[in-house]
Amino acid sequence: MASHLAYARALRQSRYTVRTRAYHGGNFLDWLETHYGVTTPDRLRREHLESWTKHLAVQTTWHGLPPKPRTLNKHIESTRAFLSYLAEHHLVMASLLAGLVYVKEPQLLPIVLRHEQTREVLRRIPTTNATGWRDRAMLELLYSTGIRAGELLGLDVADVDFTSATARVFGKGEKERTVPIGKTALRLLENYLRGVRPFLLRDPREPALFINEHGKRLSYAALLRRVHRHAGRVALDVTVTPHTFRRSCATEMIRGGANLYHVKDLLGHETLDTLRHYVKLNVEDIRETLRRCHPRERASDQREP
Repeated sequence: MASHLAYARALRQSRYTVRTRAYHGGNFLDWLETHYGVTTPDRLRREHLESWTKHLAVQTTWHGLPPKPRTLNKHIESTRAFLSYLAEHHLVMASLLAGLVYVKEPQLLPIVLRHEQTREVLRRIPTTNATGWRDRAMLELLYSTGIRAGELLGLDVADVDFTSATARVFGKGEKERTVPIGKTALRLLENYLRGVRPFLLRDPREPALFINEHGKRLSYAALLRRVHRHAGRVALDVTVTPHTFRRSCATEMIRGGANLYHVKDLLGHETLDTLRHYVKLNVEDIRETLRRCHPRERASDQREP
């Protein structure tokens, strides 16, 4: 597993990808040894992989719910990547990969917040302490730029240019891009850097932009907890995650008539195809407008033969 992770780093895959594969891969190897006594690649069989997939499917979340198809596929994706690495080095047969089949995911519209809802979540973040100020600056930056959570947490102080109002981020595959920062996010970010971060800082050599109470780079788990806490102050009918701010940013841009190529570049996507869900969501907005505004869609007209 160590050599596989080192190879992933050599390919400049993101830190998040490497961490995810290390976590999922460790679980897979522990399970193999515990249930089948398999500790070397030559003993791995297709039935082990099929059993592993069934094992994942019967697990439950902390809330006692079955895992989502996307969550299962993340586990399967990490395991397939590990097996592909072993196959490339002739340690297992490539045919073993057939034992790991992705779960079909329902084609659902992305969960987004309306601008009014996002503004209310941000407005209710208490800024009476250092962590509240930090959180407000973080989430404003997420909503303003649409960057990924991993890109946000990977930012260093030196990556923000206040003169040009931009931030340098490193996306999937460590691909670098520059994103503009809106006025509100930029103002809060500057206040955080000047008046808040120094109180959290322990080591002046720490480069991370967003740090925790111990002066270290903030983790995704901590970010997720903070998002849940702040979103919980607003009566919402959806579960809000850091990615919700990215989706909401993209949706509001498209609703506002933004050029899709500009949105693609802002989000760091390779192709326009990745925006299909947001465009589909915009069609639903149009459908609702048609239902409310077109005379033939009103109840009196619908009753006509």
